[in-house]
Amino acid sequence: MFKKILIANRGEIACRVMKTARKMGISTVAIYSDADANAPHVQMADEAVHIGPSVAAESYLVMDKILDAIKQTGAEAVHPGYGFLSENAKFAEALEAAGVAFIGPPVGAIEAMGDKITSKKLADEAGVSTVPGHMGLIEDAEEAVKIATQIGYPVMIKASAGGGGKGMRIAWNDDEAREGFALSRSEARSSFGDERIFIEKFVQKPRHIEIQVLGDKHGNCIYLGERECSIQRRNQKVIEEAPSPFLDEATRKAMGEQSVALSKAVDYCSAGTVEFIVDPDRNFYFLEMNTRLQVEHPVTELITGVDLVEQMIRVAYGETLEIAQGDVKLNGWAMESRLYAEDPYRNFLPSIGRLTRYRPPVESVSADAVVRNDTGVEEGGEISMYYDPMIAKLCTWAPEREKAIAGMRAALDGFELEGIGHNIPFLQAVMNHPKFISGDISTAFIEEEYPEGFEGATVSDAELERAVALAAVAHAISETRNAEISGTLSNHTRDVGHDWVGMVDDPVGGRSSHGVTVLLVDNAAEVSLEGGERWHIETDWKPGEQLIEALIEGEATVMKIAPIADGFRIRWRGADLKIAVRSPRAAELAALMPVKLPPDTSKFLLCPMPGLVVSISVEEGDEVQEGQALAVVEAMKMENVLRAEKRAVVAAVKAKPGDSLAVDEVIIEFG
Repeated sequence: MFKKILIANRGEIACRVMKTARKMGISTVAIYSDADANAPHVQMADEAVHIGPSVAAESYLVMDKILDAIKQTGAEAVHPGYGFLSENAKFAEALEAAGVAFIGPPVGAIEAMGDKITSKKLADEAGVSTVPGHMGLIEDAEEAVKIATQIGYPVMIKASAGGGGKGMRIAWNDDEAREGFALSRSEARSSFGDERIFIEKFVQKPRHIEIQVLGDKHGNCIYLGERECSIQRRNQKVIEEAPSPFLDEATRKAMGEQSVALSKAVDYCSAGTVEFIVDPDRNFYFLEMNTRLQVEHPVTELITGVDLVEQMIRVAYGETLEIAQGDVKLNGWAMESRLYAEDPYRNFLPSIGRLTRYRPPVESVSADAVVRNDTGVEEGGEISMYYDPMIAKLCTWAPEREKAIAGMRAALDGFELEGIGHNIPFLQAVMNHPKFISGDISTAFIEEEYPEGFEGATVSDAELERAVALAAVAHAISETRNAEISGTLSNHTRDVGHDWVGMVDDPVGGRSSHGVTVLLVDNAAEVSLEGGERWHIETDWKPGEQLIEALIEGEATVMKIAPIADGFRIRWRGADLKIAVRSPRAAELAALMPVKLPPDTSKFLLCPMPGLVVSISVEEGDEVQEGQALAVVEAMKMENVLRAEKRAVVAAVKAKPGDSLAVDEVIIEFG
């Protein structure tokens, strides 16, 4: 077996590979840029080599620097993780020439499957069902329009060398085809150094389901079930699960066998993924093959018990697979939530900054539940603008899907993450959404369920009452503690008072008031709401703690809690509630106070996230129409088009291409 491997990556995937290497007794080498000098993957490795500036194009994507790190350390093999050089055939060739093993598939398979145009032709020849489309190269926007018209709208415009949702646009008409072609080609050029574009039919209301394959160098190849990856935004997966709640055994078998046939057609070895789109009638079509480890591989590991990283290492060393197709058993259900540094309240735009608090739930394994968190950050670390915004992959497993979802809800409830915008509230909202719970989903889920963007979740009346009850208990505990510290009350549990009004300010559900009575006894409280609900609540929460963990009639509940004027900010299940806890008289007076209105920003185009101005499309004095493109801002490898929300005249342009802007910095002022 290899004695030392180098991980040509960073963040959570580098840490993930190191965990398995450590288990196998293999020493590891990390590489790092200026931005990652103190990153967890650097601390975790046995050795670490600095490879250059923060920009990936000058560090993680420079083959010569990685080859030099291999020479310095004597690494015998390289695991590329995903992204960066993981599907770069020239990198695999360079390693082979240097006598270093590539922990991945052979060069021929990378070349064939890494090019989406070539891969679709090969898939068709191997008898794999494919999507109608134009597989030739497209020279310009007008040719793109002509081809899209021939195929029939809607169409998907895609980068041939793309991946991770980059270089992809859906076009519904000629104008969108022109703009989508230009943007996809630009993103493809900057992300992959390859601006080739192709077009295929966009299947409406599809599910995105993929098959995990695993092959060795001796002709053996198996499939390890499927993953459902339909919850996506901007073609980027957000939530994955295994198995799919939609497939039947016959469809699973057909998809698996076609995936193996395609893999064998290119002599594939190592772990790989064949992606399909599946229509409502379970017709499935080949999308692409990823010749690397997928981000979402943990859910497959959780339902099969197979360590995919270990298998990749063993295959690269030349070992024969010890697992046959008949040995593969799918056990239970697994969920994965991708935690991103992005603000769901600002249309999921990237967020950067320092993690002032990072306390994931405790990882655990038992016979009926698993919590796993693959991460590459730590408290005090910085989320930089140079790399992908993913912070962690939170996974849960249980014997049934309903329990796996419940486990994910609880894990997200207790995940403390502060200092940056993040998508935990959105993930919580999805886990609580009736359509997701029922399995009635497609890749259009986010677009259909949040057409105006995510503004927060609406909790049920019962959930709202629980939030009010815990806020009232926290208030009573705080008031009791204050009384004890002052030393002025001899019987604080009586003198603090029992009757309160929880005044809720919910940006989604509106304002409401709830009468509540709290009687504290040791670490428990008897709580009565004016509607007649009565609960016995046990908690050892103390003022200053940012999670309130409680048993409400024996049911475990965790909410994020922070003090505000006269009460608490409660975040739970995707809702962000301000709950003031007042005496009945104070509540009566507070109800008479006027509501403060937010400032008017309608006369400005504000930068919605930290980013780099790529272009400005208007000048002072121009009249713009609703929906017109005004500027393009790049952040975390994605180009974002900012458009006019209404008809207006440009009074002043406050930014220029090349400027680095902060959130809410003014780009354009309107007259």
